[in-house]
Amino acid sequence: MNELEWNVFVEDFRGTLRRAASELRRLSEEDASLRTRPGAWSRKEIVGHLIDSASNNHQRFVRARFQRNLVFPGYDQDEWVRVEAWQHAPWSELVELWLLYNLQLARLMASTPAEERQRPRPQHNLGEIAFGDAPEPPTFEWFLRDYVAHLEHHLAQAGLHLALHR
Repeated sequence: MNELEWNVFVEDFRGTLRRAASELRRLSEEDASLRTRPGAWSRKEIVGHLIDSASNNHQRFVRARFQRNLVFPGYDQDEWVRVEAWQHAPWSELVELWLLYNLQLARLMASTPAEERQRPRPQHNLGEIAFGDAPEPPTFEWFLRDYVAHLEHHLAQAGLHLALHR
């Protein structure tokens, strides 16, 4: 992507975040706590998972600015959701934490120079930690876009049908 396209992508991401937060704020504590079926995550747990994803990927995105590869530790998402006890957190706090954390990630995305985003990184473990199937060799830009695709997937899972960018 050229710089103009990248800036549009990041602005679209910010817009998705703000629209999603607005819709999430409309849900009651009770609606956010409901599970659609046994063993499924509630909306609280979905947003909690997205906070866990933001915190793990924040580390990865910063480190990617200083290292030549895209090799990062993974995490067990179900265990993180359980240990974080997102189901018992106040809904309004979850929504605000999720929004603010992702706005920070958007700032990080926007400040990453094109040469860092677009440089091929043959050494990676994205097959283990990414949402989608990484091209060979992947770029940091691909990984950033994959993060947004993962976030949008879970927003749709939570019942938010926003105009998602691809």
